[in-house]
This record gives sequence, structure tokens and C-alpha cells, in this order.
Amino acid sequence: MSFSLDGVSVALHEQARHDGQRITSDSWEEYPVLRFADVPRVTTELIIRPEARPLGAGEASMAPAIAAIAGGIFSALGTRPNRLPFIPENL
Repeated sequence: MSFSLDGVSVALHEQARHDGQRITSDSWEEYPVLRFADVPRVTTELIIRPEARPLGAGEASMAPAIAAIAGGIFSALGTRPNRLPFIPENL
């Protein structure tokens, strides 16, 4: 199974915060992202496939990861999320 931690972070956390006048999440400490403490143990397996064209080290799975989370929310709640991140106020 392939997944993207970046995709999970985008789907569930990432958004620029502001106070109406300016961006308030203007540093890495203030920007909401998936933190290492929230990440399950991941096993990486490199597959040698010289006949296949390169797709990157995870970028190709980012959009499907976000779509899978959206599909799970739809299955559970009956509403299709259409605004990121998928937090209660955006559903």
C-alpha cells in the first residue's frame, strides 16, 4: 500500500491562518502540519524497476491519499468534503 504523509497533512491540517489583517502562521512553528509525533511507524521498501519511468519519492501518491481521506469522510458522514483541510468547520 502506498500513501503520502504530505497528502495526509494537506488533507487534515494545513492552512494559512490569519487574523483578518495578516497571516499569523508565518513560521514553521505556527504553520499547522502533521508532526512526527502524529505519524505511525512507516516501513519503506525501494523497488528497482529500471523499465518504469520515475515518478518521484512520494509525490505521485499525494492526490490519491487526499482523495482516499475525502472518500472515507463521505462514507462515514454522507457529505463530500470540498475544501481543505478536512476539519469540522470546512465540512
